[in-house]
Amino acid sequence: MSDAQHPFTCKDTFSYAPLNQRGCNDHHYYILPSTHRFTSHPSTMIVWLQFGGCVIAIGYAGVKLSIYGDVIANKTGLGSTWIGLIMLATVTSLPELATGISSVGIAGVPEIAVGDVLGSCVFNLLIIALLDLLKRDESVYIRASRGHILSAGFGILLMGIPGISILLAGSYSNLSLGHIGVYSPLIIVLYIIAVRILFRYEARRLHAPANQEPDKYPHLTLRQAVLRYLAAALMVAGAGVWLPFVAEALAHQMGWQQSFVGTLFVAFVTSLPEMVVTVAALRLGALNMAVGNLLGSNLFNILILAIDDIIYVQGPLLYAVSLSHGVTVFSAMMMTAAAIIGLLYKRESRVFKTVGWPSVFLILVYLMNTYILYTYSSESF
Repeated sequence: MSDAQHPFTCKDTFSYAPLNQRGCNDHHYYILPSTHRFTSHPSTMIVWLQFGGCVIAIGYAGVKLSIYGDVIANKTGLGSTWIGLIMLATVTSLPELATGISSVGIAGVPEIAVGDVLGSCVFNLLIIALLDLLKRDESVYIRASRGHILSAGFGILLMGIPGISILLAGSYSNLSLGHIGVYSPLIIVLYIIAVRILFRYEARRLHAPANQEPDKYPHLTLRQAVLRYLAAALMVAGAGVWLPFVAEALAHQMGWQQSFVGTLFVAFVTSLPEMVVTVAALRLGALNMAVGNLLGSNLFNILILAIDDIIYVQGPLLYAVSLSHGVTVFSAMMMTAAAIIGLLYKRESRVFKTVGWPSVFLILVYLMNTYILYTYSSESF
């Protein structure tokens, strides 16, 4: 988070916290007792070792997760797109879920919960550009199934709900169901509808004779694949849930917790499972599973906002955060629209033989979003 959005900052003898609520002056501060300072963090070396252990575990298990996910897709006929959209996306999004629950349920800092989820959405879309760069034979948009357009469209619909809620919070903050915002039931219902429609679409597409695939893994049974997938998922989930807490301790040890560098570092760390699993799926040849994982993670990320809103008992979550999060929401929507254009247009040409034009747009919007948030955080002080 930026300095203006961070719940508190640590000084030599006092901690100063901005009153960054709607209707308050961002330049007013109150003094917290020095007991709020972090004093029990382990040594820097231990924290770096913990971070390295998480990365190694995710790197190893992420590859296995992609392999056995592809086996399950092949043997069940569910399709790699569906496996990526639901099974992989749910597992790789657990760090955002853990960060959100701890932020609103324990620390009481809604800015971190919302910023982490929305930042993960734009980072996931940036990974599509990375896939386009790594796939040297042809553009990722040409080979990927057009069925991803459906999940991307639902992603725009879901992201529009928190976007509008954040922008209109000042005028419609009284619209709530107890401490829950009216947007949360809408998000949950739309997510369920999206999953059902996507499942039916993939089932209909895969049952066509032209799309039925032979058994690519005759040496493995479905039961073996499921058990090994669950073991890999547990490893990714365990390391992924632990990772945000290690990253927070590391940011404190390195003095990054009050800097924009620290914000980018934590955002990168929570998206590490998505990146590892996606790249592993690409190298396995399961491109649709890779793209499905990224778009499915964004769907699940918006669902996490509704879960966080239920846990945050002080009022509707999105009514208590900075308007700057609206920039991230609409950046994610623009990036998703660019991905849809790439999947529909399927142009073969690349910019300097590197990536397609949609990927260039993804990178530019991501940089624009980062610059705006950095400028906003600098001007807040």
